[in-house]
Amino acid sequence: MGPKTCTNKGCGKTYEESENVHTSCEYHSGGPIFHEGLKGWSCCTKRVTDFDEMFKIPGCTVEMHSDAVQQAPTREERQQRLQTEAALQPSHIQNGVEMYGNFTRATPSTNNIAAPSKPVETKSEVKEEDLHDSPDAMIELNTRCKRPGCNTAYKDEGSKLDECIFHRGAPFFHEGSKGWSCCPRKVLEFEEFLKIQGCNRGKHRFTDVKTSNPDEEELIQCRYDWFQTPTTVTISVFAKKVDKSKTKVEFGSNELNVYVKFLDGKAFRLSTPLSQPIKPEESKYEVLSTKVEIVVTKSNGVAWASVEPSSNIQSFTTFGVSGGGGTHGAKQAIVAGDAAILANNRR
Repeated sequence: MGPKTCTNKGCGKTYEESENVHTSCEYHSGGPIFHEGLKGWSCCTKRVTDFDEMFKIPGCTVEMHSDAVQQAPTREERQQRLQTEAALQPSHIQNGVEMYGNFTRATPSTNNIAAPSKPVETKSEVKEEDLHDSPDAMIELNTRCKRPGCNTAYKDEGSKLDECIFHRGAPFFHEGSKGWSCCPRKVLEFEEFLKIQGCNRGKHRFTDVKTSNPDEEELIQCRYDWFQTPTTVTISVFAKKVDKSKTKVEFGSNELNVYVKFLDGKAFRLSTPLSQPIKPEESKYEVLSTKVEIVVTKSNGVAWASVEPSSNIQSFTTFGVSGGGGTHGAKQAIVAGDAAILANNRR
């Protein structure tokens, strides 16, 4: 019998059944937690900001490896997870610091309000599908494919020629919904998110590839999330060690241009049309310790189904409720059903 892949949370290692003992596997018994750019496991206290680093957090439970199919969380487990995440919500942000508990809120700062000016100068973006292993790259056995959404292990030279199905976008988490920015499908459970099939096909990439031009800026992916109120939409780009002096956000009536510069020289760019018009002169952004928070003011006050225009929306956002108080989590959403969604078919 050939090697198996462990399905315990946070493990994913390849193992031989003949060598599988009670101390072979270190995994997480709890579920994943995502909150304000921090990621971790409900069974552990450690939190990280990078999606890949989350899977490197050492497991807190030691047992044998298992290849059994993971069961979907029960309703009670899902409810407990939502309560845990809700308890972590900061009361507000003061001077760039997320505050918890009852504090007197400071007067909102008007710094960093970007006027509608010319878009951020764009350079040729390096796409994931354009990155490939060097022909003479030395790859260790069982090295995992680096492409987002693929977890194939390197077996031999033939692995370099095998087809890879991957995502060219970034992971996206919003109000319990999880998915990839390049795909319309959204799911609720983290385990189902990991199973979303990629939208691009190519060859595996088992090494970290840099651009051949040393003067060309290295672009990286950042996860971003968003929520809305009746008058504003808040977009959080999760990033740490950001160079505040070189980071900027520019607003147009129907577009958004985000440029995040990191202290190590890398950068993140997001230039996109918006699904609904905004008021650039009333929109603003702020660079915080773990994210860049962007607040845009709606022009028409209707609910946004997504940030970017889409002709294949498969989720909705709740900010209004019927028959009761509260702004989030209601059973029935009040969404402007007749609001125009700006369709943008892109391939």
